[in-house]
Amino acid sequence: MAPGQKLYPRGTVKKIIKAHSNCNVSKNVDVTIFLDYVLFMQTLMKEAAIESKQGGERGITARSVRKVTEKSLAKFKG
Repeated sequence: MAPGQKLYPRGTVKKIIKAHSNCNVSKNVDVTIFLDYVLFMQTLMKEAAIESKQGGERGITARSVRKVTEKSLAKFKG
């Protein structure tokens, strides 16, 4: 990624969060949510890779991702 380029639009994310939660949000809540999302996706892909290798598949498939989604979501439930 080039210097100065943003990963996501902070203002837009904050507006969406505020609209869905109906309360004020702290200064860096969007960063926390983004980092949690990145960690979730990383965990999901690792678990799907393990599942696909155990199933004898060549790569990660939608089926392997679906199998591990519930388990990964349970880890990140807050």
